[in-house]
This record gives sequence, structure tokens and C-alpha cells, in this order.
Amino acid sequence: MLETVLLVAHITVLGYWLGSEFVINSGYRYVCRTSSLTFEERNKLMDHVLDVDQHVRYALILQLGLGTSLSALYGYIPGAGTTAFSAGVVTVIWLAFVEYIHHARKNPAGATLGLIDRSIRYVLMVGLAILGLAALMSESTLPNWLAWKLILFACVMASGVGIRISIIDFYRTWAKIRDNGSTPEHEQRIWFIYKYGTGILIGMWVFIFGIVILSIWKP
Repeated sequence: MLETVLLVAHITVLGYWLGSEFVINSGYRYVCRTSSLTFEERNKLMDHVLDVDQHVRYALILQLGLGTSLSALYGYIPGAGTTAFSAGVVTVIWLAFVEYIHHARKNPAGATLGLIDRSIRYVLMVGLAILGLAALMSESTLPNWLAWKLILFACVMASGVGIRISIIDFYRTWAKIRDNGSTPEHEQRIWFIYKYGTGILIGMWVFIFGIVILSIWKP
């Protein structure tokens, strides 16, 4: 029964993730294309985009937690119920931490906390890739389809890093618009960054589509 509930939640979170990405991309595109609005109006819209971006972060954490719990309950990784419970506890703590960082992002400590959160994600990303590759190259309790899922999920996280780097680039130009006003060059730059980030997002969803196929097919 618990496995079924977690599996339904695992699938539901994927839809939640996709919907959030669509809303974020649409809002981001509007900000980048509406130079007719004042900077203050556009900046408020961008703040809203960042608020919605939290939902993507929630979805990523939930997928990691639910995936770990299901893997333990199905016997793919050791620990069964203990591992599943521990994954649930860590998931709740991580969600609370990410929420706190979001509210503290404009405070002096916000940058440090954000760096800690990103570092955790980088370590997990590398760890998932190594675990998946190790499982493919040796005899392991992990089936090959699950090992490939881990590798693809690491690719999803890497895509998220790429999008975040593009957002940092966006805010460099955004600061110039704030300080010196909008120019055709600045507007072209943020539009280019939007298209670049959208390209990475499409790649991310190709990886997620691959994960879905592996989950259904289980080759």
C-alpha cells in the first residue's frame, strides 16, 4: 500500500514539475520581451518568476526523496523501511532549508546559504552519476534501467546548473538596465540569454522523458 501511494506521488510530482517549468518559462519570456514596461514593473514580474521557481526546486527534492524511498521499499537499495523513512526526513528538512533560503536571499546570509544548497546539489549530481556508472560496470543490486535513470537524473540536475548560470548572466545585464536604462543592446542580450536558457530547458525535458520511458519499459 505504501509503495503504491509513493509511486502515485512520484508520478504526480513529475506533472507538478512540468507545469511549474511552463509557468516560469512563460513569465521569464514576458519579462524579456516587454521593454515597454518600466524597470520597476518588469523587476516585480521577475521577482514573481523567482517565486514560482521555488516549485521546481521543491519538485527536484521530492523526486529525489520519493525515488530513494521507492528504491529501498522495492529492494533495489538496502535498508527497506529504515532507508525510506530516513529519506522522508531528509526530504522534509531539505525542503524547509530551501524555503528559508528563498526568503533570506536578499539578506547578507542568503548568498552563503544559497552556496551551501548549490554545493549539496553538485555533490548529489556527481554522486548519482558515479553510482549509476558503477552499477552498469559491475554486478549490482541495481538493475540497468535504474542505473540509467540515475545517470539521466544527474543530467537533469546538470541542466538545472546550466540554467542557473544563464540566470546569473541575465542579472548582470539586468543590473545594467536598472542603473543605466534600457538599450537595444541590453534587450538583445537578455533575449539571447532567455533563448539559451530555454534550449537547456528543452534538453532537460529530453532527459526527463528518457527517465519516464525507462520507468515504464524497464528494459
